[in-house]
Amino acid sequence: MIVAAGERSPGPAQRTLLLDFGGHQERIPAGEPFVIGRAADLSIDDNPYVHRRFLEIAERDGMWWLTNVGSGLTASVASADGLAQSWLAPGASMPLVFSTTTVMFTAGETTYEMALTADIPYYEVSASWRPGNDGGGVSELLSPVQRILLSALAEPMLRQGMEGAVQLPSLEQVASRLGWSKEKIERRVGSLSNKFARLGIRGIERSPDGELLASARSRIVEHAVGARIVTPADLELLDAFVAQDAFATV
Repeated sequence: MIVAAGERSPGPAQRTLLLDFGGHQERIPAGEPFVIGRAADLSIDDNPYVHRRFLEIAERDGMWWLTNVGSGLTASVASADGLAQSWLAPGASMPLVFSTTTVMFTAGETTYEMALTADIPYYEVSASWRPGNDGGGVSELLSPVQRILLSALAEPMLRQGMEGAVQLPSLEQVASRLGWSKEKIERRVGSLSNKFARLGIRGIERSPDGELLASARSRIVEHAVGARIVTPADLELLDAFVAQDAFATV
């Protein structure tokens, strides 16, 4: 059973955030925190696995923030179109920068989903990455070889399957994984980086002599994984490519 606190009454000049949870809608005004939990402003009181205070929504310095104030549950936070996704661990906070943010969490055997819509969004997903833009979805932006390469660059993060500290492979390690020469891996990573740069992805920089910086490769991986351009499902294609290449050299 969902139990909500009484409707708050924001002034006409106040920034608000619309919460939609199971058909129940409530406008959250700036100025005071709004808590979701088993005994909170929005209460889910028939599930003992939900923390008494789990998620806190608050406006700080002109921006909405979502904070996990619980001790064990983790929330999945994504843009409404799924092009950006993150895990919100206990103690972590993140800004709600999209027009609509979807929040999902599982407590016991029940999974909950809610939507948070800002009256004034801070960020819009680049049209280049939107599915159906100019007849091409995200999966069509990459050639099969580029998808394999990107999966190899992001492999540790994709195999881990959750947020955490991982060490990304060097170009030499990726070249070895794919059975490519150093020149081939550098050429293909450069081509992939140029495509991301043309699509407006920031942080893909080169040194004065034109060499792609390691930080740029990390930025490519972070964006690709966060925007779900590559997912753990792509590891099957990577493994098949490596197996086929290894078989061909026997």
